[in-house]
Amino acid sequence: MIQSTTLLVRLRWPMVALLLAAVATISDALPLPNQGVSRIAVGSCLDPQEPLDILNTIDRAQPELMIMSGDNVYAEDESADPELASLATAYQTLAAAPAFKQLRQSTPILATWDDHDYGLNDAGGEFPHKTQAKTLFQAFWQIPPEDPSRTRPGIYRSVMLGDPPERVQVILLDTRSFRSPLKKPWLPLLNGRYIPQDADDQSMLGDAQWLWLERELSKPADVRILVSSVQVLAEGHNWEAWRMLPKERTKLLDMVADATGRVIILSGDRHLAGLYRLPQSDGGSLWELTSSSLNLPLSKIATNITRETGRHLVDDPFYDANFGWIEFDWHQRILNLEIRDENNQPVRQAKLPL
Repeated sequence: MIQSTTLLVRLRWPMVALLLAAVATISDALPLPNQGVSRIAVGSCLDPQEPLDILNTIDRAQPELMIMSGDNVYAEDESADPELASLATAYQTLAAAPAFKQLRQSTPILATWDDHDYGLNDAGGEFPHKTQAKTLFQAFWQIPPEDPSRTRPGIYRSVMLGDPPERVQVILLDTRSFRSPLKKPWLPLLNGRYIPQDADDQSMLGDAQWLWLERELSKPADVRILVSSVQVLAEGHNWEAWRMLPKERTKLLDMVADATGRVIILSGDRHLAGLYRLPQSDGGSLWELTSSSLNLPLSKIATNITRETGRHLVDDPFYDANFGWIEFDWHQRILNLEIRDENNQPVRQAKLPL
């Protein structure tokens, strides 16, 4: 049985230090695989106060890696408390949950954050307590002391798994710490609260993260999994998404188009799941898998769902609890993208050549 560990963190905020003591004894995170992977589970939008049965479903599916793409916990109070007491309590609740403990003991987990585990709904670079939020995030997810993300602003990082011709690069973007404020319209919108803006000074990732991403995409890899907490390809709504900063979105898509290897985008945030496809000039396609929510789907929290459309959306979204599944057939050079329901049944899927 995996032993627990005590997290020792130097903090400038005494209350956060006390709260981290409450989450200090948690199961050790498994190290990343030292070989290639064939099965990856993906999830987002997990409320530790709600039933966590879907984590048991994921555990039984036996992924070799789990990617959490944001909103991995929800604080009960998002009042911009500088000590982030409610956020720390949410981490404590998740750490104590048997289903999460079991998954963490059996499966290595990589994570990035979205607004709710960042500390405030829809917050961006203006959020004043992001350093405290980073401390909680990195302590809970046990980011290695030597990881470069510990010594720079933000939480973006990447890992390389396996060897050629089965080398998989996972790039975890930080779409919160440096993002410019989004633009709201004069009148309320039916499906969302923002509109695109073309100002030259707008940023999603910040200068340093953009330079880092360019370097990462130049590294040799057979498959690249680009994790963005908010959607990249979706165009059929007015919630947070890369389309709200069109110049930044174009910059990202141009970078991805120039990268070698198969690139897959993973996202969350929306409390629905869907597959998206963008045709590319070389005849191929860029695919995005949005998996959301693990236990707060729209079918549970919304009384009137405005159905999403959009030219890149493949089939209708799935509005019940779900997780994503990526499976590689390295022998046949095939990649399977799936959205699975809480009973582990595929409800949307695509088969792509590698």
